Order: sequence, then structure tokens, then C-alpha cells
Amino acid sequence: MSARRVERAQVATFAAAEPLATGASVTLGEEAAHHMRVRRLDPGVRLRLVDGEGNVGEGTLVRLAKSSAVVDLDHVVAHEPLPPVHLLVPVADRDRMLWLAEKCTELALTSWRPVLWRRSKSVSPRGEGPGFQGKVRARMLAALAQCEGPWLPALYPDATPERAIAATPEGARILLDPDGAPLADVAAAAAARGQPVTVALGPEGGFEPDEHDRLVAAGFATASLGGNILRLETAGVAAVAVVRAALAAAPPA
Repeated sequence: MSARRVERAQVATFAAAEPLATGASVTLGEEAAHHMRVRRLDPGVRLRLVDGEGNVGEGTLVRLAKSSAVVDLDHVVAHEPLPPVHLLVPVADRDRMLWLAEKCTELALTSWRPVLWRRSKSVSPRGEGPGFQGKVRARMLAALAQCEGPWLPALYPDATPERAIAATPEGARILLDPDGAPLADVAAAAAARGQPVTVALGPEGGFEPDEHDRLVAAGFATASLGGNILRLETAGVAAVAVVRAALAAAPPA
């Protein structure tokens, strides 16, 4: 392991709820303080903080109490966002959605928009509403600290299919479909054009035919991850990973 990797592994990382700035004192909450005590971190130790808004800071733990911790930052680096990858995620089983949110954060997803498709309504217990969105955000923040990523995905409220399609940004639009062209090829073409990418992920049981047709009419190109029918969380992680890899491999514009 390189000296740089050893150094990074020795510095614990936590997510902050406020933007970071050099010279600022940042207060972390009870959960972070608990983790610090479990890891036997004492005042004076060096820590790394991420804020989900592109900033990664390093500083010193100056106070650790039962319900809070204070870190004095002496160095903050601002990171440019990666090329955008957006996900239209179906409202689905809570645990599956939380797992998917965690993994998509690690893969540097740009935005997460839950969509209430017709077959979403038959799922129970399903992840929807402001309370569940708070759980998604908490899971994403924990994942961000774990992977030391600078950017948290933008979280949008639950939407109808019509609203989700209308809010889809310009760029490449991809609909996961076992009968489509290979996703790697579709993503590579989008990356070569320098386009942001939006992936529409189907609900458990798949899209209804009219929903599928509505997406295609809105400019979504069908793309496949292979011949097997994948569970939604598997398909979501695989799709974001393939698209992110294609964007990373594309030559600079």
C-alpha cells in the first residue's frame, strides 16, 4: 500500500451538515460523536470532513462530548462535479431503495428522483414521502463519508411519471430494457457527445406498456444490461456504474 493510501486510511472521515470553509469550526452531531468514541478518537486527532457540496476538509478534533463534536478546519479543497448522471428510481421496497441509494452515492450519482409508477403502488412497505426521503439522505451521507466523496446526490421529492419526464434534463435519456442495445454502447455514444445521462429504472415487475411507450416518446433510448431480468437494485447499481465508467473513459471535450 502506498504511503498516501496509508495516510488516508489513518484519517477518519465524517459528513458535515454545513458547508466547509478553511478556518471554520464545524460541529458534528450525536451520531458522529458516538462513532468517534467507538473508534477511541480523542481531541487532537486529525479528521477529514465532507459536506456533499463539493468540499473536502481536514482539521483537528478540538472537543468531543456525548452529543456533539467540534472540528477546527485548517484546509479545505473544492472539487468540481463529475459529468452528470441522473437516476429516475422507482418507488419500491424500502430496504432495496436504501441499499440502492447507498451504492449510487458511492458511484457519484448526480441526482435521485423517485417515480411512482403504476406497479409501485402494489409494493408494501414502500419507500415514499418526506420521512423516507430523510432516511435516504442519512444513508447517502453515511455512504459519502465512507467513500470520501465530495458530492451528495441531489434529492428530489416523489413524482408522477408525467412530472418526472417533464423534469428530466437535456442530454442522453436511457430506458433500461432487456431488448435494447447494450448499455455500454449507448453510454459510450452519449459520453462521446459530452452529454449528461439520465437513466430510467423500472419498478418491480417492470413498466406497464403505456409507461414504456411514454418514455420512448419522450426520447428515452432503450438499453440492456444483458439477457437476464435483474432486480431493480441490481439493475440500478449496474447501470450507474456502466454509465459512470463510460463518462470517465471519454476524451475531454
